[in-house]
Amino acid sequence: MAGWGLGVLAAANGGVVVWLWLRSGGITDIGHGATLVTAAGRIAGLLGAYLALLELLLLARLPALERLLGFDRLTTWHRWCGTTCLALLGAHAILITAGYTLGDGISLRAEIGRLISGYPGVITAVAGLVVLAAVGLSSAPCLRRRLRYETWYFVHLYAYLAIALAFSHQLATGTAFVGRPGARAYWIALYVATLGVLVVYRLGVPLVRSLHHRLRVASVIEEAPRVTSIEIEGVGLDRLKARAGQFFTWRFLTRDRWWEAHPFSLSAAPDGRRLRITVKGLGDYTAALRAIPPGTRVIAEGPFGAFTAAARRRPRVALIAGGVGITPIRALLEEMPGAPGDITVVYRATRPEDLILRAELDELAGRRGAEVHYVLGDDRDRALLSPEHLQQLVPDIAARDVYVCGPPAMTEATRASLGRSGVSRRHIVTERFAY
Repeated sequence: MAGWGLGVLAAANGGVVVWLWLRSGGITDIGHGATLVTAAGRIAGLLGAYLALLELLLLARLPALERLLGFDRLTTWHRWCGTTCLALLGAHAILITAGYTLGDGISLRAEIGRLISGYPGVITAVAGLVVLAAVGLSSAPCLRRRLRYETWYFVHLYAYLAIALAFSHQLATGTAFVGRPGARAYWIALYVATLGVLVVYRLGVPLVRSLHHRLRVASVIEEAPRVTSIEIEGVGLDRLKARAGQFFTWRFLTRDRWWEAHPFSLSAAPDGRRLRITVKGLGDYTAALRAIPPGTRVIAEGPFGAFTAAARRRPRVALIAGGVGITPIRALLEEMPGAPGDITVVYRATRPEDLILRAELDELAGRRGAEVHYVLGDDRDRALLSPEHLQQLVPDIAARDVYVCGPPAMTEATRASLGRSGVSRRHIVTERFAY
């Protein structure tokens, strides 16, 4: 019900945006030939700007949204909003320019010059659109795979600048707002509310909470070559209400890394005294974490994610992990209730040396009466984790809830295999181990 309520609220505000367009002459304009193009451009611009705000709110770390929808679904919707937003704003620029060119009866070049020189905020709005397009381009799979996390993260920060650059143009020249104080007040309220949510939940809450709980690095443990566990201690950590399977965004306040924040899942069930993450050194940042001195202050944003035991519907569970995606799976194995035989773990890796926390998994499995299957082999081997292979490993898999965490390609392939094995979508819980 809460999900429907949020959807209705978003749709209602979208309806208000359309009403503002209609009230400013949207229907009237359509009846005047050349201005049909201009009218279409105006509604595209309004809806595109509104989707940009929704895009920010989806990843504003609102606790209610995180608990209700989960990080994976929010990022999917965020991506959809971003793509649609860019398409609408691009259409707005093209249609407005074309419509004014037809209406004024002048050349396209002359019309562009007139728009830039005669309309306030057009240059900044164009700059904002270019910046937003660059941000969207950085999320294209072919580019994202080549970008370091730090580069991708800082490029995305420019989205805030892009939206700010376009704001003054909307109020100064938007026909829905010129001479309409009520419409202007509503539009400003949308931006102020979005800014308030971002400041509170992206900055204020993590800072205040981290200071209140006095988070510090307690110990740094080298689990294996390039694999490091970091234990974070604090006061009253049980009040964070973290669950096994969730993740935080961590900022370690060292002299050279205080400005970087990275998401890492808990690799042990939280016990109210310490939180633990386990990181594989895949880049400069993750490799440097093993040198963090104990006592370093920490700012943590979270907990996030619905990859928890709360998503469980059936008595028996299969936990499937790939690579470093074993970290939340290991925490779930520790926390998730169940009788002996109720929990089976399937861990996919390329080589034996790529298995993380194997000793802990074996110890937990023995104590919990769980089965653990280590699946080793080349990523190109399609027989591994195929429907037939999954049914061989877990014969009753169609009657279980299945949790899957790993790289995106592995997660999607496993979901497809589970579907062909008779596991319905509502009994598959996923967390993609990727930014």
